[in-house]
Amino acid sequence: MDAQTPELDTLSFEQALRELETIVRQLESGEVALEDSITLYEKGEKLRAHCQKRLDAAQARIEKIVTGPDGVPAGVQPFDAQER
Repeated sequence: MDAQTPELDTLSFEQALRELETIVRQLESGEVALEDSITLYEKGEKLRAHCQKRLDAAQARIEKIVTGPDGVPAGVQPFDAQER
């Protein structure tokens, strides 16, 4: 990350996504020099990985609804818990 960009670990998902979108727009414009494009691409890949890590962490916290035999929600259990 450059001097103007906060450390990657301190960025929220939304902040990282905004930076990634900015990089994509710059690269798609075709107005960035080759060396700068490579640098931007590398930064974008780090941001993409950071966003994926945040999404994976959020998914791990999701609880799924457990339905009873009558189809009515009977409670919740952790997303990754095995069926009983």
